[in-house]
Amino acid sequence: MLVICGFFHLMASLDRFTLIDGYPRPTLRTWARHFVFLAITLVTSTIAGVLFPFGRIPSLPEADPQTLAEFLQLIAEIPIRYSTLIVTAVSKLLTDAEYLTYGLSFSLSLLFILICHEMGHYIACRMYRVDATLPYFIPTPPMVGPAGTFGAFIKIRSPMPSRRAVFDIGVAGPIAGFIALIPIAIVGVASMETVTPEQVAAAGPGGLVFTDPLFMRIIAAFSGIDLNFAIGNPFYFAAWIGLLVTALNLIPSGQLDGGHAIYAVFGERVHFWTGRVAFVWMTAFSIIGWFYFNSPSGFLIAILLGVMLRIKHPEPWDQTPLDGTRKLIAFLTLVIFILCFVPFPIQIN
Repeated sequence: MLVICGFFHLMASLDRFTLIDGYPRPTLRTWARHFVFLAITLVTSTIAGVLFPFGRIPSLPEADPQTLAEFLQLIAEIPIRYSTLIVTAVSKLLTDAEYLTYGLSFSLSLLFILICHEMGHYIACRMYRVDATLPYFIPTPPMVGPAGTFGAFIKIRSPMPSRRAVFDIGVAGPIAGFIALIPIAIVGVASMETVTPEQVAAAGPGGLVFTDPLFMRIIAAFSGIDLNFAIGNPFYFAAWIGLLVTALNLIPSGQLDGGHAIYAVFGERVHFWTGRVAFVWMTAFSIIGWFYFNSPSGFLIAILLGVMLRIKHPEPWDQTPLDGTRKLIAFLTLVIFILCFVPFPIQIN
Protein backbone atom coordinates (compact mmCIF):
# COMPACT_ATOMS: atom_id res chain seq x y z
CA MET A 1 0.00 0.00 0.00
CA LEU A 2 2.88 2.38 0.80
CA VAL A 3 4.39 1.66 -2.61
CA ILE A 4 1.08 2.43 -4.32
CA CYS A 5 0.65 5.67 -2.34
CA GLY A 6 4.21 6.64 -3.23
CA PHE A 7 3.46 5.95 -6.88
CA PHE A 8 0.36 8.17 -6.67
CA HIS A 9 2.36 11.01 -5.13
CA LEU A 10 5.16 10.73 -7.67
CA MET A 11 2.86 10.66 -10.68
CA ALA A 12 0.79 13.57 -9.43
CA SER A 13 3.90 15.63 -8.72
CA LEU A 14 5.07 15.16 -12.32
CA ASP A 15 1.89 16.71 -13.72
CA ARG A 16 2.13 20.29 -14.98
CA PHE A 17 -0.59 22.58 -16.25
CA THR A 18 -0.85 25.84 -18.13
CA LEU A 19 -3.40 28.49 -17.27
CA ILE A 20 -6.09 29.00 -19.89
CA ASP A 21 -9.20 31.11 -19.30
CA GLY A 22 -8.11 31.65 -15.70
CA TYR A 23 -7.88 28.01 -14.59
CA PRO A 24 -5.39 25.19 -15.21
CA ARG A 25 -5.60 22.90 -18.21
CA PRO A 26 -3.23 20.06 -19.11
CA THR A 27 -0.51 20.62 -21.68
CA LEU A 28 0.14 18.40 -24.70
CA ARG A 29 3.06 16.83 -22.83
CA THR A 30 0.74 15.99 -19.94
CA TRP A 31 -1.80 14.37 -22.27
CA ALA A 32 0.99 12.32 -23.86
CA ARG A 33 2.19 11.03 -20.48
CA HIS A 34 -1.30 9.94 -19.48
CA PHE A 35 -1.86 8.20 -22.82
CA VAL A 36 1.40 6.27 -22.34
CA PHE A 37 0.16 4.89 -19.03
CA LEU A 38 -3.20 4.11 -20.63
CA ALA A 39 -1.47 2.28 -23.52
CA ILE A 40 0.67 0.21 -21.14
CA THR A 41 -2.43 -0.65 -19.10
CA LEU A 42 -4.20 -1.74 -22.29
CA VAL A 43 -1.35 -4.18 -22.98
CA THR A 44 -1.17 -5.60 -19.45
CA SER A 45 -4.95 -5.96 -19.11
CA THR A 46 -5.21 -7.62 -22.53
CA ILE A 47 -2.64 -10.20 -21.44
CA ALA A 48 -4.47 -10.66 -18.12
CA GLY A 49 -7.72 -11.13 -20.03
CA VAL A 50 -6.57 -14.38 -21.63
CA LEU A 51 -5.11 -15.79 -18.40
CA PHE A 52 -6.99 -17.62 -15.65
CA PRO A 53 -9.33 -16.67 -14.00
CA PHE A 54 -10.65 -14.47 -16.82
CA GLY A 55 -9.31 -16.34 -19.84
CA ARG A 56 -8.50 -19.79 -21.11
CA ILE A 57 -4.78 -20.09 -20.36
CA PRO A 58 -4.16 -21.82 -16.99
CA SER A 59 -2.03 -19.64 -14.76
CA LEU A 60 -1.92 -21.60 -11.50
CA PRO A 61 0.71 -24.32 -11.00
CA GLU A 62 -0.60 -27.88 -10.97
CA ALA A 63 1.99 -28.87 -8.37
CA ASP A 64 0.72 -29.50 -4.84
CA PRO A 65 3.79 -29.34 -2.59
CA GLN A 66 3.57 -31.62 0.45
CA THR A 67 6.90 -30.89 2.09
CA LEU A 68 8.87 -27.74 2.89
CA ALA A 69 11.47 -28.67 0.28
CA GLU A 70 8.83 -29.03 -2.42
CA PHE A 71 7.28 -25.71 -1.41
CA LEU A 72 10.64 -23.91 -1.55
CA GLN A 73 11.34 -25.45 -4.95
CA LEU A 74 7.98 -24.19 -6.21
CA ILE A 75 8.81 -20.70 -4.94
CA ALA A 76 12.20 -20.81 -6.64
CA GLU A 77 10.58 -21.75 -9.95
CA ILE A 78 8.11 -18.84 -9.91
CA PRO A 79 10.23 -16.45 -12.06
CA ILE A 80 10.69 -19.07 -14.79
CA ARG A 81 7.08 -20.24 -14.62
CA TYR A 82 5.81 -16.65 -14.75
CA SER A 83 8.04 -15.70 -17.68
CA THR A 84 6.94 -18.79 -19.60
CA LEU A 85 3.30 -18.00 -18.86
CA ILE A 86 3.56 -14.41 -20.13
CA VAL A 87 5.45 -15.50 -23.26
CA THR A 88 2.74 -18.09 -23.93
CA ALA A 89 -0.02 -15.51 -23.51
CA VAL A 90 1.69 -12.94 -25.75
CA SER A 91 2.36 -15.59 -28.37
CA LYS A 92 -1.31 -16.60 -28.38
CA LEU A 93 -2.38 -12.98 -28.69
CA LEU A 94 -0.04 -12.33 -31.63
CA THR A 95 -0.79 -15.52 -33.55
CA ASP A 96 -4.39 -16.45 -32.73
CA ALA A 97 -7.15 -14.00 -33.66
CA GLU A 98 -9.59 -15.71 -31.31
CA TYR A 99 -7.35 -15.07 -28.31
CA LEU A 100 -6.70 -11.49 -29.41
CA THR A 101 -10.42 -10.82 -29.77
CA TYR A 102 -11.08 -12.31 -26.34
CA GLY A 103 -8.28 -10.34 -24.67
CA LEU A 104 -9.24 -7.02 -26.26
CA SER A 105 -12.92 -7.56 -25.47
CA PHE A 106 -11.94 -7.80 -21.81
CA SER A 107 -9.39 -4.97 -21.69
CA LEU A 108 -11.27 -2.44 -23.81
CA SER A 109 -14.50 -3.05 -21.88
CA LEU A 110 -12.74 -2.71 -18.53
CA LEU A 111 -10.80 0.39 -19.53
CA PHE A 112 -13.96 1.99 -20.91
CA ILE A 113 -15.62 1.57 -17.51
CA LEU A 114 -12.59 2.93 -15.65
CA ILE A 115 -12.21 5.87 -18.04
CA CYS A 116 -15.85 6.84 -17.61
CA HIS A 117 -15.51 6.62 -13.83
CA GLU A 118 -12.43 8.83 -13.63
CA MET A 119 -13.60 11.28 -16.28
CA GLY A 120 -16.80 11.71 -14.28
CA HIS A 121 -14.62 12.98 -11.42
CA TYR A 122 -12.41 15.03 -13.73
CA ILE A 123 -15.23 16.80 -15.58
CA ALA A 124 -16.95 17.61 -12.28
CA CYS A 125 -13.67 19.09 -11.02
CA ARG A 126 -13.46 21.25 -14.13
CA MET A 127 -17.04 22.44 -13.65
CA TYR A 128 -16.14 23.71 -10.18
CA ARG A 129 -12.68 24.95 -11.29
CA VAL A 130 -11.02 22.54 -8.87
CA ASP A 131 -7.40 21.77 -9.77
CA ALA A 132 -7.06 18.05 -10.53
CA THR A 133 -4.80 15.83 -12.59
CA LEU A 134 -5.98 13.87 -15.58
CA PRO A 135 -6.69 10.20 -14.81
CA TYR A 136 -3.56 8.15 -14.19
CA PHE A 137 -3.94 4.48 -15.12
CA ILE A 138 -1.89 2.05 -13.06
CA PRO A 139 -0.60 -0.90 -15.10
CA THR A 140 0.56 -3.97 -13.24
CA PRO A 141 2.15 -7.20 -14.36
CA PRO A 142 -0.65 -9.69 -15.12
CA MET A 143 -1.57 -11.76 -12.05
CA VAL A 144 0.16 -9.22 -9.75
CA GLY A 145 -2.84 -7.05 -10.37
CA PRO A 146 -5.26 -9.83 -11.47
CA ALA A 147 -6.77 -7.70 -14.24
CA GLY A 148 -3.42 -6.23 -15.32
CA THR A 149 -4.18 -2.97 -13.52
CA PHE A 150 -4.82 -1.49 -10.10
CA GLY A 151 -7.36 0.85 -11.69
CA ALA A 152 -6.97 4.58 -12.15
CA PHE A 153 -7.02 7.73 -10.07
CA ILE A 154 -7.04 11.49 -10.25
CA LYS A 155 -5.44 13.68 -7.60
CA ILE A 156 -7.30 16.79 -6.48
CA ARG A 157 -4.74 19.51 -5.75
CA SER A 158 -6.82 22.45 -4.58
CA PRO A 159 -9.34 22.97 -1.75
CA MET A 160 -12.97 22.07 -2.28
CA PRO A 161 -15.10 25.22 -2.57
CA SER A 162 -18.30 23.80 -1.06
CA ARG A 163 -20.09 20.72 0.22
CA ARG A 164 -22.02 20.76 -3.04
CA ALA A 165 -18.72 20.46 -4.95
CA VAL A 166 -17.58 17.63 -2.66
CA PHE A 167 -20.79 15.75 -3.38
CA ASP A 168 -20.92 16.36 -7.14
CA ILE A 169 -17.26 15.47 -7.68
CA GLY A 170 -17.51 12.42 -5.40
CA VAL A 171 -20.59 10.80 -6.93
CA ALA A 172 -19.91 11.76 -10.56
CA GLY A 173 -17.33 8.97 -10.89
CA PRO A 174 -19.30 5.94 -9.67
CA ILE A 175 -22.47 7.11 -11.41
CA ALA A 176 -20.64 7.53 -14.74
CA GLY A 177 -18.85 4.21 -14.32
CA PHE A 178 -22.06 2.40 -13.42
CA ILE A 179 -23.90 3.79 -16.45
CA ALA A 180 -20.96 2.77 -18.66
CA LEU A 181 -20.93 -0.83 -17.43
CA ILE A 182 -24.68 -1.43 -17.90
CA PRO A 183 -24.52 -2.35 -21.63
CA ILE A 184 -21.34 -4.37 -21.05
CA ALA A 185 -23.01 -6.32 -18.23
CA ILE A 186 -26.10 -6.97 -20.35
CA VAL A 187 -24.02 -8.26 -23.26
CA GLY A 188 -21.85 -10.30 -20.90
CA VAL A 189 -24.71 -12.05 -19.14
CA ALA A 190 -26.89 -12.48 -22.23
CA SER A 191 -24.03 -14.14 -24.16
CA MET A 192 -22.89 -16.49 -21.38
CA GLU A 193 -22.51 -20.12 -22.35
CA THR A 194 -24.62 -22.40 -20.19
CA VAL A 195 -23.66 -25.84 -18.92
CA THR A 196 -25.67 -28.69 -17.46
CA PRO A 197 -25.65 -29.69 -13.78
CA GLU A 198 -23.99 -32.94 -14.87
CA GLN A 199 -21.11 -31.01 -16.46
CA VAL A 200 -20.67 -28.94 -13.31
CA ALA A 201 -20.61 -32.08 -11.18
CA ALA A 202 -18.12 -33.73 -13.53
CA ALA A 203 -15.78 -30.75 -13.27
CA GLY A 204 -15.68 -31.19 -9.50
CA PRO A 205 -14.50 -28.65 -6.90
CA GLY A 206 -11.54 -26.36 -7.46
CA GLY A 207 -10.73 -22.91 -8.75
CA LEU A 208 -12.17 -19.50 -8.00
CA VAL A 209 -15.84 -18.60 -7.82
CA PHE A 210 -16.97 -15.05 -8.62
CA THR A 211 -19.87 -13.99 -6.40
CA ASP A 212 -22.48 -12.28 -8.55
CA PRO A 213 -23.70 -8.86 -7.37
CA LEU A 214 -27.43 -8.19 -7.26
CA PHE A 215 -27.21 -6.22 -10.52
CA MET A 216 -25.85 -9.25 -12.38
CA ARG A 217 -28.55 -11.45 -10.89
CA ILE A 218 -31.27 -9.07 -12.04
CA ILE A 219 -29.92 -9.07 -15.60
CA ALA A 220 -29.66 -12.87 -15.51
CA ALA A 221 -33.26 -13.17 -14.30
CA PHE A 222 -34.50 -11.08 -17.23
CA SER A 223 -32.29 -13.07 -19.62
CA GLY A 224 -33.51 -16.41 -18.32
CA ILE A 225 -29.98 -17.52 -17.37
CA ASP A 226 -29.02 -19.40 -14.23
CA LEU A 227 -25.63 -17.96 -13.26
CA ASN A 228 -24.84 -21.14 -11.31
CA PHE A 229 -24.69 -23.00 -14.62
CA ALA A 230 -23.09 -20.38 -16.86
CA ILE A 231 -19.54 -19.78 -18.04
CA GLY A 232 -18.14 -16.25 -17.87
CA ASN A 233 -16.90 -14.34 -20.90
CA PRO A 234 -14.73 -11.20 -21.27
CA PHE A 235 -17.69 -8.81 -21.11
CA TYR A 236 -19.05 -10.48 -17.99
CA PHE A 237 -15.67 -10.34 -16.23
CA ALA A 238 -15.07 -6.69 -17.22
CA ALA A 239 -18.52 -5.70 -15.93
CA TRP A 240 -17.98 -7.75 -12.76
CA ILE A 241 -14.75 -5.89 -12.02
CA GLY A 242 -16.49 -2.60 -12.82
CA LEU A 243 -19.23 -3.42 -10.29
CA LEU A 244 -16.61 -4.31 -7.68
CA VAL A 245 -14.72 -1.05 -8.27
CA THR A 246 -17.97 0.93 -8.02
CA ALA A 247 -18.96 -0.82 -4.79
CA LEU A 248 -15.57 -0.30 -3.15
CA ASN A 249 -15.56 3.38 -4.06
CA LEU A 250 -19.05 3.89 -2.64
CA ILE A 251 -18.21 2.55 0.83
CA PRO A 252 -18.81 5.53 3.17
CA SER A 253 -15.28 5.89 4.48
CA GLY A 254 -12.40 8.35 4.27
CA GLN A 255 -11.85 9.90 0.87
CA LEU A 256 -13.56 7.12 -1.05
CA ASP A 257 -16.37 8.41 -3.24
CA GLY A 258 -18.91 7.18 -0.70
CA GLY A 259 -16.99 9.01 2.00
CA HIS A 260 -17.26 12.26 0.03
CA ALA A 261 -21.01 11.72 -0.38
CA ILE A 262 -21.58 11.00 3.33
CA TYR A 263 -19.51 14.04 4.33
CA ALA A 264 -21.41 16.31 1.95
CA VAL A 265 -24.86 15.06 2.99
CA PHE A 266 -24.46 14.61 6.76
CA GLY A 267 -21.32 16.48 7.76
CA GLU A 268 -18.02 15.68 9.44
CA ARG A 269 -19.27 13.89 12.57
CA VAL A 270 -21.41 11.35 10.70
CA HIS A 271 -18.57 10.84 8.20
CA PHE A 272 -16.22 10.10 11.13
CA TRP A 273 -18.47 7.36 12.53
CA THR A 274 -19.58 5.75 9.25
CA GLY A 275 -15.94 5.11 8.36
CA ARG A 276 -15.32 3.32 11.64
CA VAL A 277 -18.57 1.35 11.49
CA ALA A 278 -17.72 0.27 7.93
CA PHE A 279 -14.26 -0.88 9.05
CA VAL A 280 -15.59 -2.92 11.99
CA TRP A 281 -18.40 -4.36 9.88
CA MET A 282 -16.06 -5.37 7.06
CA THR A 283 -13.50 -6.85 9.46
CA ALA A 284 -16.21 -9.03 11.02
CA PHE A 285 -17.44 -10.09 7.59
CA SER A 286 -13.85 -10.93 6.57
CA ILE A 287 -13.53 -13.41 9.42
CA ILE A 288 -16.95 -14.91 8.69
CA GLY A 289 -16.11 -15.13 4.99
CA TRP A 290 -12.83 -16.89 5.65
CA PHE A 291 -14.31 -19.60 7.90
CA TYR A 292 -17.73 -20.14 6.34
CA PHE A 293 -17.35 -19.17 2.69
CA ASN A 294 -13.63 -19.87 2.10
CA SER A 295 -13.26 -16.29 0.87
CA PRO A 296 -10.10 -14.31 1.71
CA SER A 297 -11.11 -11.27 -0.38
CA GLY A 298 -12.89 -9.51 2.49
CA PHE A 299 -9.57 -8.94 4.27
CA LEU A 300 -8.32 -6.79 1.39
CA ILE A 301 -11.42 -4.59 1.67
CA ALA A 302 -10.93 -4.33 5.44
CA ILE A 303 -7.32 -3.27 4.95
CA LEU A 304 -8.41 -0.62 2.46
CA LEU A 305 -10.94 0.76 4.95
CA GLY A 306 -8.31 0.73 7.68
CA VAL A 307 -6.07 2.90 5.52
CA MET A 308 -8.99 5.24 4.79
CA LEU A 309 -9.42 5.85 8.52
CA ARG A 310 -5.95 7.41 8.59
CA ILE A 311 -6.79 9.97 5.90
CA LYS A 312 -8.54 13.14 7.05
CA HIS A 313 -11.31 14.45 4.82
CA PRO A 314 -10.69 18.02 3.53
CA GLU A 315 -13.05 20.70 4.81
CA PRO A 316 -14.74 22.78 2.09
CA TRP A 317 -14.99 26.54 2.52
CA ASP A 318 -18.76 26.69 2.05
CA GLN A 319 -20.64 24.47 4.53
CA THR A 320 -24.10 25.20 3.11
CA PRO A 321 -26.22 21.99 3.33
CA LEU A 322 -27.16 20.19 0.14
CA ASP A 323 -30.43 20.82 -1.66
CA GLY A 324 -33.22 18.26 -2.04
CA THR A 325 -32.19 17.21 -5.56
CA ARG A 326 -28.71 16.22 -4.41
CA LYS A 327 -30.13 14.34 -1.45
CA LEU A 328 -32.26 12.37 -3.90
CA ILE A 329 -29.14 11.64 -5.97
CA ALA A 330 -27.45 10.51 -2.75
CA PHE A 331 -30.27 7.99 -2.27
CA LEU A 332 -29.81 6.78 -5.85
CA THR A 333 -26.08 6.23 -5.23
CA LEU A 334 -27.06 4.12 -2.22
CA VAL A 335 -29.20 2.03 -4.56
CA ILE A 336 -26.22 1.68 -6.92
CA PHE A 337 -24.08 0.54 -3.98
CA ILE A 338 -26.64 -2.12 -3.04
CA LEU A 339 -26.74 -3.34 -6.64
CA CYS A 340 -22.94 -3.60 -6.81
CA PHE A 341 -21.72 -4.70 -3.39
CA VAL A 342 -20.98 -8.26 -2.28
CA PRO A 343 -19.14 -8.88 1.01
CA PHE A 344 -17.25 -11.91 -0.37
CA PRO A 345 -16.39 -11.11 -4.02
CA ILE A 346 -14.22 -14.16 -4.64
CA GLN A 347 -14.48 -17.59 -3.06
CA ILE A 348 -12.09 -20.52 -3.32
CA ASN A 349 -14.11 -23.59 -4.25
